[in-house]
Formats: sequence, structure tokens, C-alpha cells
Amino acid sequence: MHMCKKCGMLFSLLLLILGVLFLLQDLEIWAFWNISWYTGLFLLLGISHIGSGYCKDCKKKK
Repeated sequence: MHMCKKCGMLFSLLLLILGVLFLLQDLEIWAFWNISWYTGLFLLLGISHIGSGYCKDCKKKK
């Protein structure tokens, strides 16, 4: 993936949030949805690719 620093940090933050949400679900503290971890990861990857497609800095990097 070719991302600028800004998009890379945003992707990392979203990945961390997704990981914490799944950790809370595994610990049975908060049941927020009923999807598997890989579905969440695929959604996150799709969102990040769409976002980097519209980012001017990411387009310059390619």
C-alpha cells in the first residue's frame, strides 16, 4: 500500500480502535456486533484504499 504519513497514521488509529473493540468483545465486556475479525479487517482495508485514492499526498507518492 502506498500511503502518505497522514493516511498511514489514520489507518493505524482505526486498526487500533478495531482491535480494542474486538478485545472488549472477546472479554465479554461489550457485545457491539456479531461479525468476525476478518470481516472488520476487510472493511478497514477497503475504507483505507478508498480514502488514500482521494488523498492528494498519496497520489503524489504513487
